Amino acid sequence: MRHSLALLAAGALFLSPVLAESLLGQQPAAPAPATQQPAAQGQPAGRQGGDAAGRQGGGQGRQGGGGGRGGGRAAGPPPGPAPRNAAGRVHFGTATPLKEKILWTGSLGIRDIPAPAESIPFQPWAKALWEDREKHELEPHARCKASAMLRQFLTPYGTEIVELPEMGRIYIFDVGGPHTFRTIYTDGRSHPKDLTPTYYGHSIGWWEGDTLVVDSVGFVEGFWWDRRGLPHTDQLHYMERFTRTDNNNIRYEFTVDDPGAYTKPWSGTMGIRASFGTELFEYVCQQANYAHELMVGQAEKVDRTTTIIP
Repeated sequence: MRHSLALLAAGALFLSPVLAESLLGQQPAAPAPATQQPAAQGQPAGRQGGDAAGRQGGGQGRQGGGGGRGGGRAAGPPPGPAPRNAAGRVHFGTATPLKEKILWTGSLGIRDIPAPAESIPFQPWAKALWEDREKHELEPHARCKASAMLRQFLTPYGTEIVELPEMGRIYIFDVGGPHTFRTIYTDGRSHPKDLTPTYYGHSIGWWEGDTLVVDSVGFVEGFWWDRRGLPHTDQLHYMERFTRTDNNNIRYEFTVDDPGAYTKPWSGTMGIRASFGTELFEYVCQQANYAHELMVGQAEKVDRTTTIIP
């Protein structure tokens, strides 16, 4: 018995330092002395210091480009002025056209319409047709039909605007879609009396200061002039104003006067943005064409009873 008690006493003496160290390790850390608090504010440490500095610095970053979690990427320099030709008028190319290329793309998204729907003065049949197009989305552009007016600037990969003053022409070339081009006559002519309707219509233009004004008539009805399918008829008279506000942007304003589809003329606007260093490239609309999936989902076949002109 005495021998067992002696063994227990020896074991307790041996383990006591280990138990004491273990118990001390589980105790909460003592608060830092008051004299150390200023150092903690100057050098944030731990969660409290990190959050305070990160959130405060982030807020400053969002407003002034500072550091912190919300700082993000600093804003780039503002765009420079629009380039001008030898006569001093703004044009739609680059300051060094032989060295730098440029394309233009409209700013409306795929679900955007160019004016608030409640402000568009639809005739009843036109609104019913628009609502049906919103549901089915069978846009002719997806079947390689040319699309004029505002829709042309929403063509995939952008458009190129080429002015040839010696010919009295401005050409607008599509990159994607049907890979076609539109002609704007700037030689002072009027619309012809016997006009054959086409997808791009007949366009005449003139300059009012730094704004290109374009007057167009003679459209067929077999295309959508925006992505959401706003209707038009062959009575459409379409006016456009192109104002290059700086090196990177064009303000595009339009007026629709179509008594066949709307009860009165109405207007809208859109931004057109520049893409530098890119140019036209070869594009075949039917190559790898997935339009049938876009129009009818994963159906096994597409209704081809409507004549399709590739």
